[in-house]
Amino acid sequence: MGAEEEKIIHKELSYRITGLLFEVHNALGRFCREKQYGDALEDLLKKDNIIYNREKSQPIEIIDNKETNKVDFIIDNAIVVELKAKEGIVKEDYRQIQRYLQASGKKLGLLVNFNSKFLRPIRIIRIDS
Repeated sequence: MGAEEEKIIHKELSYRITGLLFEVHNALGRFCREKQYGDALEDLLKKDNIIYNREKSQPIEIIDNKETNKVDFIIDNAIVVELKAKEGIVKEDYRQIQRYLQASGKKLGLLVNFNSKFLRPIRIIRIDS
């Protein structure tokens, strides 16, 4: 195994999850609601016997008087997965998943926008402050 491969965090699990995300996108297309994508992903996780928590609350963090702390999925107690179904990913989406990574103590997150014609899960690494 090369030095670059050793640096990939949760390589096997993240590839497996990415495959399921593509399966969901292929089945539902790009015009469903976020909850529908989450339900479909949950069905596939159950089918593949992958351990997960859905909409898991993290320690409350108040931002602009909003409590924003529910992670869409934490898979195998290792990877945070945040699902989107909107025009495009914006800076706040990156900040949101970074907050989830910080609060959960996880190192890797996947940010996924199902509204895209071509699915491109984005790997986000926790920035230690």
